[in-house]
Amino acid sequence: MATVRRLSRQEARRVAVRAQLLASQRPPDLATVVRRLTFLQLDPVSAIAPSADLIAWSRLGAAYRPAELRAAIADQTVIELRAFLRPAEDFALYRADMAAWPGTGELRDWQVFNRDWVTANDKCRREILARLAAGGPLLSRELPDLCEKPWESTGWTNNKNVTRMLEFMVSRGEVAVAGRKGRERLWDLAERVYPGDPVVPVAEAAAERDRRRLAALGIARPAGPGTAIGMEPAVAADAGQPATVDGTKGTWRVDPAYLDGSAFAGRTALLSPFDRLVHDRVRARDLFQFDYQLEMYKPAAKRRWGYYALPILHGDRLVGKLDATADRTAGVLTVNAVHQDVPFTGEMSEAVNAEIAGLAAWLGMDERRP
Repeated sequence: MATVRRLSRQEARRVAVRAQLLASQRPPDLATVVRRLTFLQLDPVSAIAPSADLIAWSRLGAAYRPAELRAAIADQTVIELRAFLRPAEDFALYRADMAAWPGTGELRDWQVFNRDWVTANDKCRREILARLAAGGPLLSRELPDLCEKPWESTGWTNNKNVTRMLEFMVSRGEVAVAGRKGRERLWDLAERVYPGDPVVPVAEAAAERDRRRLAALGIARPAGPGTAIGMEPAVAADAGQPATVDGTKGTWRVDPAYLDGSAFAGRTALLSPFDRLVHDRVRARDLFQFDYQLEMYKPAAKRRWGYYALPILHGDRLVGKLDATADRTAGVLTVNAVHQDVPFTGEMSEAVNAEIAGLAAWLGMDERRP
């Protein structure tokens, strides 16, 4: 039986910070960041900057340029899969699941429904493949809607047959996002986008994804609530070693690579609301005792921290939130408030202000405070 590691909250936090490349030593380049984090999440909201760019900047600092990420997408060293940009070499870990779509064993009702809908619209699926083979990559609006059975839902996908079919074809491993034209996805045959690496069998691939996920998180629960389809889980299954964290309930899994006894040196960082360090709000409360919600969907009067507040990391603690907005037309980053979860010392204030100034400079904007 594996030895259960007992960690203090501080030790657990430091593992998480080191794993997320947010300690004092910055990573050398964007490729290292994407490989370690395993993905950069895309999000259409860019109140300050696109989330993927903000996450990269938090790790790389002033040296990072968004053009680097655009170039990586263009040369397909990173590839989009369900709004996540992943290293191209990781796609061998997903192809076996794609080949087994809609699943193995006894299927759930929604899996049966999806399978039957695709089958009923096989003519549309085949025409999309033919059009992409002849002239891809193409935008979804350049593909014909030959669906005989419309997609019905109560949400935004109602009557968006081609978009829905393309998503299922991604799940089946038939098509892939080959890049973007503005905000629109370009679609092509998966065989022309994904590397030709040998496909990893389902069970082996799942275990390797767990291992890489734990290496990215440092410490995670072995299991947790169900994850929405297409989203990235925040659990580690049997990867790493079992652990407990003082002040928290239940068990954890920790990557032993971060328990090498080396001294921890932290820094100050401003994080995207979608940053992996804080995206699992329950984990952030357990380890960092950090209360946070993304409030852009709340009425302004009910917001505590702001429309798109950035969590503030200082050393191994999450110490506050930055409420700021970027006016690209005026070239101004307006700092509306710096919310302190703990009273800032003079050194903390100086470090946070320096990071805000760095953000403004990276954006090419003037910093303004009301």
